[in-house]
Amino acid sequence: MAKRDYYDVLGVEKNANPEELKSAYRKLAVKYHPDKNPNDKAAEDKFKEASEAYGVLSDKSKKENYDNFGHAAFENGGGGQSGFGGFGGFSGADFSDIFEDFFGDFGGSRRGSRGRSSNNRGSDLRYDLSITLEEAYSGKKQNIQFSTSEKCTTCKGDGSKPGTTPERCSYCGGNGRVRSNQGFFTVQQTCPQCAGSGEEITNPCSNCNGQGNNQIAKKISVTIPKGVDDGTRIRLAGKGEAGTRGGGSGDLYLFINVKSHDLFKRSDVNLFFEFPISIADAALGTTIEIPTIDGKKAKIKIPDGTQDGKQFRLKGKGMPFMRRGDFGDLYVQVKTEVPVYLNKEQKELLERFRKIENEKSNPSIKKFFQKAKDFWKS
Repeated sequence: MAKRDYYDVLGVEKNANPEELKSAYRKLAVKYHPDKNPNDKAAEDKFKEASEAYGVLSDKSKKENYDNFGHAAFENGGGGQSGFGGFGGFSGADFSDIFEDFFGDFGGSRRGSRGRSSNNRGSDLRYDLSITLEEAYSGKKQNIQFSTSEKCTTCKGDGSKPGTTPERCSYCGGNGRVRSNQGFFTVQQTCPQCAGSGEEITNPCSNCNGQGNNQIAKKISVTIPKGVDDGTRIRLAGKGEAGTRGGGSGDLYLFINVKSHDLFKRSDVNLFFEFPISIADAALGTTIEIPTIDGKKAKIKIPDGTQDGKQFRLKGKGMPFMRRGDFGDLYVQVKTEVPVYLNKEQKELLERFRKIENEKSNPSIKKFFQKAKDFWKS
């Protein structure tokens, strides 16, 4: 039976990035792993197929060969797929990362020392910040306040009563990990008693109850760069919740909401708006003065005979590119307004104009009626 396309196997597009590939494979691996589907040959085959696909697509050179030549790139000893036994050529680190959600840490003690601090890392936080389009244009500094946790000032984040120290965990012997057999795998998992720290708090700090941190209301100043767009995410490393028992702090993520503007519409770094003009100005031509997002004004010359919907471009008058020195453009579309509530004199003038205007003045009208005449004759 012909091999399925590797991208179809993982359910991703051809331009998927490494994280998207890993995420797609992780879901399939957890779903079809033999330990979760004992004696299920179909599930085992899907697991092998997904492993083979990820093994090729996660390797830059193999992926390039596959994109150019398909499965033929690995025939006759091409070395692309090694089946279930070799997991398609990914490294031990890749394999361990992918299966960590399923069985905890895979393999031996490679992650043992690092696991303690990572397991006790503080939580990431989210803060939604609304700004105006003008503020997105110029950038701004703003103070924000949020609830978070910080290291206990009494025990300095240790969790133990001052003057005492934590003791080695009796369950894992201070390793922070316990080993177990799951099917044909030997895996390590976080110790359920010490949560991976390798230590037990026998004399907890009275100020934080042994947690090593306390909940506070924190106020910080943040800088919003020029050019941010709606939905922009800004990461502030280490500004999230404090970790426990020596764990690092999490991150704070700012999610930017740019409010809609009464005048300007934004598309990426370009701005758009409509400018109403009279029939007389459209026919005879004029010069208009329009506002720009920086609070200044710009002039545009409207030539005679300008049609409704005509668009004028003002180069460099749009939004700034983030972390660059150049700008987008401003597009002004004229909207010809038909006058209403005409007085007697205006009506008389328009009647005179209608009588003396000729077909040359309205080429589009002339063209349309010629097409209509041809249609009626057919």
